[in-house]
Amino acid sequence: MSQIGGFFELWNPVLLLMVVVVGYVYHRFVTKGNGMLADVEPVSAAQKLSFYSGLVLFYIGQGSPINYIGHHYLFSMHMLQQTILYLIVPIFIWRGTPAWMLRPLMKNNVFRGLFSFFTRPLIALFLFNMLFSIYHMPLVMDYLMKNDIALTGYHLLLFITAFMMWFPVFCPLPELNRLNDLKKMAYIFGNGILLTPACALIIFADSVIYEMYANVTVPFVHLSPLDDQQLGGVIMKIIQEIVYGATLAYIFFRWYRRERKEDDELDAIEMQEGLNNQGGNWNHA
Repeated sequence: MSQIGGFFELWNPVLLLMVVVVGYVYHRFVTKGNGMLADVEPVSAAQKLSFYSGLVLFYIGQGSPINYIGHHYLFSMHMLQQTILYLIVPIFIWRGTPAWMLRPLMKNNVFRGLFSFFTRPLIALFLFNMLFSIYHMPLVMDYLMKNDIALTGYHLLLFITAFMMWFPVFCPLPELNRLNDLKKMAYIFGNGILLTPACALIIFADSVIYEMYANVTVPFVHLSPLDDQQLGGVIMKIIQEIVYGATLAYIFFRWYRRERKEDDELDAIEMQEGLNNQGGNWNHA
């Protein structure tokens, strides 16, 4: 391979149109939701920005040259795509999804049962990391890269399980929020541990382990296949550490602010009770 694909291969305008349609439907839904559903809470500007950012990042990961170059030339670009789609996009989408948008789906007992089961923290944790690790086994990845239908199906499965994996952390439904903040921090820490073996396999391999990247001629980068492979593992690990670290910090400070607020409210109540008791003693005197 020595030539880069054309515009449609590099930028995927069909996917861009789909992303625009989803964004428009979301906009209409959050704007008109008050007239369609009961108990609708306003969607904040921050939530909307988060959802739209998730859509933009999805297109960057799946519809931009990152996808084409990662599939045909550079393993490092493929790993960058993976981090965007599975470690970043679900966070923005979940944070931008209001609870009332999901509740109508939960009225279906079958959907609610399946969704509730697969988003249980331990199941979601191990399911995503298991599928992610299997995907990066050389025999599996080499097979998938040669079969577009199988590759698309596996990527879709990883994308869905990534949303399930992040759901216990950024759960928009209070009734399905199974973890307190301390448990969420432990959950993120466990995710980091389970993702490490796949990264280590790639980073510390002393030879190119993926057949499709072994003999690729890259016309725009002076990078050996082995260096490219190790760079891919480093990219995945560094971005994973940044995302998980930022998530831990977000959860910790949210927990800390809530504890401080509760303490301040308790102190205010005790002070008011003290003043009331003191006033009662003065009146009695």
